Amino acid sequence: MKIGPYQLTNNLILAPMAGVTDRPFRQLCKNLGAGMAVSEMVTCNSLLWGSEKTKRRANHEGETEPKSVQIAGADPAMMAKAAKHNADHGAQIIDINMGCPAKKICNVMSGSALLQNETLVKEILEAVVAAVDIPVTLKIRTGWDKENRNALNIAKIAEESGIQALAMHGRTRACHYRGNAEYDTIAEVKQKISIPMIANGDITTPEKAKFVLEYTNADAVMIGRAAQGRPWIFREIQHYLETGEHLAEPRPTEVRDILLGHLDNLYAFYGEFTGVRIARKHISWYSKGHSHGAAFRDAVNRVETIEQQLEMTQQFFNNLNPSEELAA
Repeated sequence: MKIGPYQLTNNLILAPMAGVTDRPFRQLCKNLGAGMAVSEMVTCNSLLWGSEKTKRRANHEGETEPKSVQIAGADPAMMAKAAKHNADHGAQIIDINMGCPAKKICNVMSGSALLQNETLVKEILEAVVAAVDIPVTLKIRTGWDKENRNALNIAKIAEESGIQALAMHGRTRACHYRGNAEYDTIAEVKQKISIPMIANGDITTPEKAKFVLEYTNADAVMIGRAAQGRPWIFREIQHYLETGEHLAEPRPTEVRDILLGHLDNLYAFYGEFTGVRIARKHISWYSKGHSHGAAFRDAVNRVETIEQQLEMTQQFFNNLNPSEELAA
């Protein structure tokens, strides 16, 4: 799959997730088989660009290309300015968020709330595309609610506005993450547009990825929550798509080594105080499904230092049965 001048190594993409897809996690997923990884959502509010949080979200030092940054907002001029700002600071692809269902985003008419206003969607897309000389992509949902599925209209507006790839989560904003993803809607939109289509929603296994690619005829799949604590899901899917066979589950020692490397990168990126706290959710995800995982999580989430967190994590995985299979 190609986005602008960027030929992706495969058609497996890490979805943008607030509080999750920071630079350490993006690079880890790329190392383990993701063809592209999209950043956490960056605000279009220029008053916040100098904050440490926003600067970290836009930090791509040492990251494998292409570097995709997601921006969010509801004002065309501010969105254009945000796109240019991020392009000037290393972004190679700008992704526009019109898919986030969170209340704090929708209450200010950003994210998936924009799907209610097709005129404003067009104004934002045209403004952002005109502001930068790098590819612009768009992420949407199938509509605002089940009575207002306008994904096809939005997709056509996107194509006409110069958007170079469209990612669609197969639920409406009202559905949040409840129910099952609507692959029929993704398939219908794919038939009607000529830009690359990326299917998203409930892709949790290699079999599901293969099914969604074949059913929707999408050019790529986007994986989000299924990569939390299982960043190797990308290599598993790639292997299955290429061979029809499953890779063996990583042994506890490999999971340990992947996690410890991830933690080291988090500490280096955030520093001790924030790094230890950011690491807690990742440690919880990695340990899910393992024997005595609940007791371990309860204990490790109480420690405050890098040394304690690393020691407890290493000890937990060292004590696992080498033949133990990781529960899904």
